Amino acid sequence: MPENTQEPRRPGLDAATASVRGAVRASLTELAADIPAGPVLVALSGGPDSLALAAALAFEAPRAGRAAGAVIVDHGLQPDSARIAETAAAAATALGLDPVRIKRVSVERAGGPEAAARTARRAALESVAAELGAAAIYLGHTLDDQAETVLLGLARGSGGTSLSGMAPVAGIYRRPLLALRREATHASCLALGLDPWTDPHNADPAFARVRVRSTVLPLLEAELGPGIAQALARTADQAREDAEAFEDMIEEFIEEICEPAEAGIAVEIGALAANPAALRNRIIRLVARSEFGVSLERSHTLEIAGLVTRWRGQGPIDVPGIRVHREGGLLVFTAADAPV
Repeated sequence: MPENTQEPRRPGLDAATASVRGAVRASLTELAADIPAGPVLVALSGGPDSLALAAALAFEAPRAGRAAGAVIVDHGLQPDSARIAETAAAAATALGLDPVRIKRVSVERAGGPEAAARTARRAALESVAAELGAAAIYLGHTLDDQAETVLLGLARGSGGTSLSGMAPVAGIYRRPLLALRREATHASCLALGLDPWTDPHNADPAFARVRVRSTVLPLLEAELGPGIAQALARTADQAREDAEAFEDMIEEFIEEICEPAEAGIAVEIGALAANPAALRNRIIRLVARSEFGVSLERSHTLEIAGLVTRWRGQGPIDVPGIRVHREGGLLVFTAADAPV
C-alpha cells in the first residue's frame, strides 16, 4: 500500500474564538477606513472578556498591519491588585502584545466608587494612548454588559440616553464585542487555554450592576421568557441610531439660532418656543454640555425651558454651573461664576 503522506488535519477553530476574532477583524477593518495607521491597545483587566479580546487582537491586528499592545490599570482597590496586574501583563506578553503597560492610579471617592474608578481608568488609558500615538483603545464590553447598562439607566431615569447604551465607537474607544454574549468570551478563554482572573467585585451585591446581572436579568428571563438581554441590546442600537440622527439635526439647527453673548451664549427664544418640547429640551441640554461642560438633570432642563414657555417676568435661573436669563428675544446662558 502507498504510504499516507498527508499531514494530520489540524483541529478546527472553536466557534467562540472564531466569533470573537471575527468581531475584532470587522472592527479593525472599520478602523482602517477612519485611521489608516497607528497601533491599537486593549484595556486588559485579566478577566475573561478582556482576555478573550486581547487574544483576538493579538491574532488579528498583525494581519491587519497594526501593532497591538495592552494597558492594565491597577486601581489599588484590592490587597493583591499589584499581583493581579502583573499576572495580566504576563498573559498579554505571552499572547504577543507589545508594548504592555501597567498604570497604577489613585481612585477618588467623589461620585461613588464605580464612577470614580471608571474616571481614573479612562484617564490612565488615554494617557498611554496619547504617549504611544494609538489609533484606538479596545474595550471588552459584551452584549450582556450592554443589557445591564440599559436596565441601570432606565432605573435611574436617564431617559433616551440610557436606552442608547454603550456605542461600538466612541472617540478613541472601540467595543467590538457588543453583539456577543459573555458566554462566548468565557468559552474562547477555555478553548485557548487562557486562565482569566475572576474579579470578586463581580459577585458583590453591594454593586447595582451585580444585582442586575445576578438577580434582575435572570428574573426577567424567568418571568418574560428568554431573549431579554438581546432585546435590550437591540433597543440600544435602535435608540442610538435615532439619537445620533437627532443630534446631527440639532447641531445644524443650533448654528442658526445661537449667537455669542457676553461671557456665554444666547439662543433665540422664538425658535425654542416654536419647536416641540423634545427638541427644545435637547437644545438646552446640548448648549449646557457643549459650552459649559454641564450635564443637566431633567428638573434643571425643565426649569430653564420654563423661561421660554412660562415667561412671567421671572429673573435669572441658577442651576449647577450655569446661570440663564432672558434678554429681549434671547435666552442667555453664562457660567455661574461669571460677573453679573
